[in-house]
Amino acid sequence: MAFETAGMLKAEIHCHIEGAAPPELSLRQAQKYGVDIGTILRDGQYVWSDFAEFIICYDAVASLFRTQADYALLTETYLSELASINTIYSEIIVSPDHGDRIGLGADAYIAGICDGIFAAKEKTGIEARIIVTGERHFGVDRVVGAAEYAKRAKNPLVTGFNMAGEERMGRVADYARAFDIARDAGLGLTIHAGEVCGAFSVADALDIIQPSRIGHGVRAIEDEGLVERLAETGTVLEVCPGSNIALDVYPDFQAHPLRRLKDAGVRVTISSDDPPFFGTSLSREYRIAAEEMGFDRQEIDTMTRTSLEAAFVDETTRSALLERFDAYVQTSAKADVKDA
Repeated sequence: MAFETAGMLKAEIHCHIEGAAPPELSLRQAQKYGVDIGTILRDGQYVWSDFAEFIICYDAVASLFRTQADYALLTETYLSELASINTIYSEIIVSPDHGDRIGLGADAYIAGICDGIFAAKEKTGIEARIIVTGERHFGVDRVVGAAEYAKRAKNPLVTGFNMAGEERMGRVADYARAFDIARDAGLGLTIHAGEVCGAFSVADALDIIQPSRIGHGVRAIEDEGLVERLAETGTVLEVCPGSNIALDVYPDFQAHPLRRLKDAGVRVTISSDDPPFFGTSLSREYRIAAEEMGFDRQEIDTMTRTSLEAAFVDETTRSALLERFDAYVQTSAKADVKDA
């Protein structure tokens, strides 16, 4: 690799807030609440061996955050970590339904996350937004309820709607009403597809939901016609290579289709999903793109710019982010010429 990714400006548009909890923070939370997490945290790493155990581990960590202040701390901690590696924008995926299930309540849950966003921005300047998600394995009513909550909240930091959870649960059409509600509320639309399930799940999402982005979407590579369609529509894929390898979607980074998707003209981005659970970070994802996948600086910058172009933000904020990013690119290009 002829360049270092550490100093590159970065952006992330796919990360679940509970999945971003650093192990050291989870340990402190466990001590705070007197919880033994020895079965899921060893030697500073989360422990799981398959998808079922990953869900158990994830839920156990999520249970350590119980108050508005806890969620403020979690959010500020993660965003500050991102800012320290030159990340200028982040979107975090949250579930108000989870806030209700743990007894905190959706309002306090979202308020804590907003508190963390404001604190991180004040300290570091990082811009962040919230994507409300419905979890499809809890059923259609819960997903619709999440969309209705996002619409009702009228929170300026809540700018997108997503559906995550077990991809094999129900048909996409079953959940269309939730996306109609979110669309009518002016929220950006994205949906998890093409991760656990094959290319058909991406095609279904495009046919029925017509989102501007797809969470993961990498298995679209299994259908040449679908790849062409993604390139033609400009639909953005929120790609998380480290997550895909950790969950055995692909055996290694050489087999991962990010390169083939980008070369085919698909608009792709780089994110980390649930970083500490998968032994990764946004910084590592950028290094993987360079060192394991062979992308050059300009190609990685293009993927970052795509994240900003596809971000669920108002146009004033987008313009400011792009202006900052483009200034960085021009400065980097001049430095490269000088060093050549």
